[in-house]
Amino acid sequence: MAVKNIQKQLEKALLNADEMHYSLYEYELEELLEHFKSSLKKDKDEFVFAVTENNNHVAMVLIECSGQIYINESARDKLKEFWKKAYSKNIQKLIPMFAKQLNNNQIPINGVKTAKKTME
Repeated sequence: MAVKNIQKQLEKALLNADEMHYSLYEYELEELLEHFKSSLKKDKDEFVFAVTENNNHVAMVLIECSGQIYINESARDKLKEFWKKAYSKNIQKLIPMFAKQLNNNQIPINGVKTAKKTME
């Protein structure tokens, strides 16, 4: 039941443009920024993003290889920009995995390499 509720909240925030909560970003994601940046550089990703859910609230962060940080709605918008037409399809595939990880008290962290980046 908990996984389904988490999945529902992620769908609302990531697919239906529901509001995200800055206080949840501060509480669960902000302290992990250095870890996310380290992972980004180590894996040579183009960007990394993470989402969390707590008490029906969702927060998100996206970090570009340049070090630029996007939080919540701006992170979602940046991810849509990166993935263009594939955003909805990609997010629909990822949400069930995110929900399972969050239900197990794990923050899903996703490093992404685009075709352009991997060809360089």
